[in-house]
Amino acid sequence: MTDRVLNVGVVGCAAIAQRTTIPALVADPSVRLVAVASRSGAKAEAVARRFGCEAVTGYAALLARDDIDAVYVPLPPALHAEWVARALTEGKHVLAEKPFTVARAEAAELVAAARAAGLLLMENFAFLHHGQHDAVRALIEQGAIGEVRHLTAEFGFPPLPPGDIRYDPALGGGALLDAGVYTLRAASLYLGPQVSVRGAVLGADPGTGVDVAGAALVADPAGRTGHLTFGFDRSYRCACTIWGSEGSIALDRAFSAPPTMRPVLRLQRQDHFEERTLPAGHQFASLVSLFARTALDGGDPKGPGEDILRQAELVDAVRDAAGGGYSPGE
Repeated sequence: MTDRVLNVGVVGCAAIAQRTTIPALVADPSVRLVAVASRSGAKAEAVARRFGCEAVTGYAALLARDDIDAVYVPLPPALHAEWVARALTEGKHVLAEKPFTVARAEAAELVAAARAAGLLLMENFAFLHHGQHDAVRALIEQGAIGEVRHLTAEFGFPPLPPGDIRYDPALGGGALLDAGVYTLRAASLYLGPQVSVRGAVLGADPGTGVDVAGAALVADPAGRTGHLTFGFDRSYRCACTIWGSEGSIALDRAFSAPPTMRPVLRLQRQDHFEERTLPAGHQFASLVSLFARTALDGGDPKGPGEDILRQAELVDAVRDAAGGGYSPGE
């Protein structure tokens, strides 16, 4: 382990960032949180007091600082492309909230720029770094459910408060970019990097114009399939099931297990059913640790960049397959 410290700034003060990733940055011994920036000086001051760092008014002022090596960007999705690009121009490594961008073309430009500059880009899919998914993969590799045949991934929750940015198309709102991206990333995790979208539907809210529900069918070249559903017009569900030739494995909190929760894994075969209570895990702490190690130790940034491009391609493919969509309730 390196004894050096990654000096990090935060571009934006989103509430979800304050609950999850910023505390993980503060707690990591290989990270020093230098400053947080907001368009509002008062908001930056309030967040800086909470986390024991400096406050900066304006995102550009933070990016221009020489005492910051990397930035975390939790801005609305439609603002990512501009501010990630500006961070790279200033020579900063970048951890950006999901979705990394709203379209693959933007992601491709940013990944190319980062590679040319030798900088790290990483998308904040923290669930990938929770031990429950390690446990699932270990069982699959041991042959516990035979050969993988199908994935079901679901992420949805009740309607959001009026005025939430996820109802604003200009900011990159919608259920696909907010919840659907988790299910797409799970498809890549369990079906592999060659998974592709074979069909999709998106349901738009006529009042706001954003998609509030959707589903997609995916498959890999070997014929393994996946059914993905998502939305913020339904009761809460955050589940993933891998169905094999000899059994299945299910997780009930596949994407959002809090640090204190011991998730339950359900393993079922023809004549056998068991529930395994797994260790608690802090997925945001694990992701921050990986980001810091890779940036500090000069790790190869190619893998995270390829992940970003594959994910963005799947998001574009869902939109293309869905076409005009529909209005829920029709």
